[in-house]
Amino acid sequence: MSQLVNPDEESRMSDAAAELKKYKHLIESADNDKSRLLLEKIEAETEKKRAEAELQSFMDSEDKVSDQFNRDLLEVQEERKSLDRVHQDLKKELYDLQKKLQLKRDESDSLRRRFKIEARIPVKAVKFARVQERDEAEDQVESVFTVTQTPSFLLKGGQALITFEEEKVAEQILRLAKCSVACDKAKMEVKPYALTLDPSVKFEVHIQVSKKSVRFCNAPPTLPEERMRDRLELSFSRASRGGGEVEKLEYHKDTGSGRVTFISTGVAESLVHRGKFCVDTGSDVVVDVLPLYEYQLRKFQTYSGAPRRTVLLGGIQALMDEEDLQDHLEIHFQKPSNYGGEVENIKYVPDGERLTAFFSEDSKEKEA
Repeated sequence: MSQLVNPDEESRMSDAAAELKKYKHLIESADNDKSRLLLEKIEAETEKKRAEAELQSFMDSEDKVSDQFNRDLLEVQEERKSLDRVHQDLKKELYDLQKKLQLKRDESDSLRRRFKIEARIPVKAVKFARVQERDEAEDQVESVFTVTQTPSFLLKGGQALITFEEEKVAEQILRLAKCSVACDKAKMEVKPYALTLDPSVKFEVHIQVSKKSVRFCNAPPTLPEERMRDRLELSFSRASRGGGEVEKLEYHKDTGSGRVTFISTGVAESLVHRGKFCVDTGSDVVVDVLPLYEYQLRKFQTYSGAPRRTVLLGGIQALMDEEDLQDHLEIHFQKPSNYGGEVENIKYVPDGERLTAFFSEDSKEKEA
């Protein structure tokens, strides 16, 4: 049996089905949007966590860097303090070494004044005394010089030496513990000291100068050694060049020097006076000619003296200029009321300076 459907109802059902389909589509679209948003949320949360982790990592790294910087800063500060301490220690050590060096220099100066013999003898007029009789007198000339070291004393800054005409005045001054010297409106305490000189020396220098032999130098090895020696001997044998018959010739290639001995006397003396000699080595070479001599030190003696009329004054203050201060010292020690007397000589050395004073034999003591 067939059913009849109302057209209006069929139309409503058709509309309802269309609307249902529309709502289904909207629901599906909403579900898709919801899924997409959920995914985006998840991704955003993942990115947030990653950013937070990265930020935390940066913060941790910053803390580590800061801690390392602080540790490095402390190490640098400690190292600087250590270097400062080392610097101070080095400065102290340098100061101590400078003091020791000064003491050693003073000691060296004292020892030099005591024992050093100057090899260079000053030019001085020499009086002929006697002829030294020798078996080989025809081969060499001997001279004897007596060298006497002048006694000396190193005068330092703030010190003075004063010599009185009478010995008893110096003795009176040395009995005083100190002397109060007036310098215009000021006064200073000066302490007198007995003066002790370092030992001096006296010795004889015996010099033997050969009359037949000379030394030569500045002969360059322009030829082999044997040929150079032959050329030298040949040249020194020629009378036309100022030479003479050669007895023996020595030549040292390394130093370009040697010695030549002639048979006759007079040739060596003539060459030494000339000082130069022309040698034929294929081309002319000028060599220097020097005397050949030997020397000996004999009768070496040491002696020491004490200047009885001289007093060392110490502790002098620079209250005025050098000349005025020296005048005030002389005036003070000339007065009998200050236990002084006539002053023969006085020398004051200002602070920061040094002066070596030399002493000669006391003629007054010698006369006495």
